[in-house]
Amino acid sequence: MFAFLDCFSGVSGDKFLGALVGAGLDPDVLRRQLALLDVSGYTLEVSEVRKAGVAGVKVDVVVEDGQRSRDWRTIRELITASRLSDAVKRRALDAFGRLAVAEAAAHGVEVDAVHFHEVGAVDSIIDIVGTAIGVVELGIDEIWATPVRLGHGMVSTSHGMLPVPAPATVELLRGVPVYSGELEGEMTTPTGAALLRSLVTRYAPMPPMTIASEGWGAGTWDLPIPNLLRLTLGEPQMGGGGLTEIAVLQSSIDHVTAELLAATLDIALAEGALDAWAEPIRMKKGRVGTEVTVLARVEDAARLTDLLMLHTGTLGVRRTITWRQVDIRRVETISTTLGTVRVKVQGSGGSLRVRPENDDVVAIARSSGLPLDRVARMLTEQAEAVLRERGSEDL
Repeated sequence: MFAFLDCFSGVSGDKFLGALVGAGLDPDVLRRQLALLDVSGYTLEVSEVRKAGVAGVKVDVVVEDGQRSRDWRTIRELITASRLSDAVKRRALDAFGRLAVAEAAAHGVEVDAVHFHEVGAVDSIIDIVGTAIGVVELGIDEIWATPVRLGHGMVSTSHGMLPVPAPATVELLRGVPVYSGELEGEMTTPTGAALLRSLVTRYAPMPPMTIASEGWGAGTWDLPIPNLLRLTLGEPQMGGGGLTEIAVLQSSIDHVTAELLAATLDIALAEGALDAWAEPIRMKKGRVGTEVTVLARVEDAARLTDLLMLHTGTLGVRRTITWRQVDIRRVETISTTLGTVRVKVQGSGGSLRVRPENDDVVAIARSSGLPLDRVARMLTEQAEAVLRERGSEDL
């Protein structure tokens, strides 16, 4: 099962657990599984709430007085000695282990000596172990997420007032796409960050998918936006023909000559762009400008953005992540009466489509003195005949 997290309002342990319940995790199954963990002195309450007009599931861990703090060594032994499945133990230990390392780095102590106060209290143990239970029970084997909202301001902790995001949260989310947003408060907690780091494999827009269920996990605060984490379950539909994620880079330019723009597009293609083109547009004050568009692999987007800025002097490049379906094709070298030519081939049999490489068409037209359209037609017909004969021999 594939899962997608929309982190528009940040992530916390209770939001994550509530989203799993909303997406189909049976609360009674959750309680029975948690009973296999030797932790007492709490009650798990599940309720439906509304946040800014949107319904969500709130999971509250009501803890009795007198609970003690625990260090990482104690928590590790507690989870390891439980009767939980190995799959649940593995996920819970990984998340808590990452949290322990981040807390140790943030406060300058040994990892095993980290004392979890607010994050290691019973409610956070239940949040992390409960989330691991939910992932296993729902059969989730891959999770993607959006960039993560962090919030800003200050938060009160057992270490005193700390800036948002908390140091442990920053440590956990190194390399993850994040943003603070305009709302004040701690939108993503260290527990939520640990779960993201442990469970999420990729940060990207939602891929094409068929939706099976959806859950909204509620946080505690009331905000101008829904204080919810949305979890969508389903199966990715990557489609046939090589559907891939790409970046679309665009910039509107009115101060560069046509010669320089053409050279810039040639350089972008030589540097790995999937495609590049320019279109005339009318800009502010009636100026005639050019819309430059470059298609790039996601991993090349930042590099090609810098390239556009370097060679055009543009002050901004818009970036959109989208999906592109490319038909499966191959390149064949065919001998014809006009010479050897490279052709792009799509399909087979009755659906066979052949297109000669344009550079080869031009070269043959120049050497033979024949019109370009006739050369292209002759090469196409002869290449199709050769390829169909090859196909029948293969059969």
